[in-house]
Amino acid sequence: MKKQKGFSLIELLIVVAIILIIAAIAIPNLLKSRMAANEASAVGSLRTLNTAAVTYSSQCPANGFPASLVNMGVGAGDCAGANIIDNVLGVAAPAKSGYNFTYAAGAAGANGVISTYTLNADPITPGTTGQRHFYTDQTGVIRYNQAAAAGVGDPALQ
Repeated sequence: MKKQKGFSLIELLIVVAIILIIAAIAIPNLLKSRMAANEASAVGSLRTLNTAAVTYSSQCPANGFPASLVNMGVGAGDCAGANIIDNVLGVAAPAKSGYNFTYAAGAAGANGVISTYTLNADPITPGTTGQRHFYTDQTGVIRYNQAAAAGVGDPALQ
């Protein structure tokens, strides 16, 4: 009788079981890492938008802060399209790295200058794309809330 070379069914099942155990350990850590990366990207985008809003108010002092993110986006370099931020964030309702961004300009003063704004970054799918909701305004301080859309009274991000 010839001797067969190869693996037995038991050996293959043991290898598959070991691979599944390793995957069960690694996948949750991978998802947590992706959420942390999305949150870091959202904070970085908020910093970029804060800087862009200040730059816009310097370039267009008659307007103050922009009326919308579109005013800072791709354009001719004037106050209607200041060309300060790219076309990912410079749209009416941007979404980036699992977060939706919402910009709201404050009311214009008697001279037509907008002196305040608020900016929120909320996870598209809470618990999957991110856990924290972020908030910032013209002060440049970024705040967060674990459970709901962040606002003025929330603890500062360290």
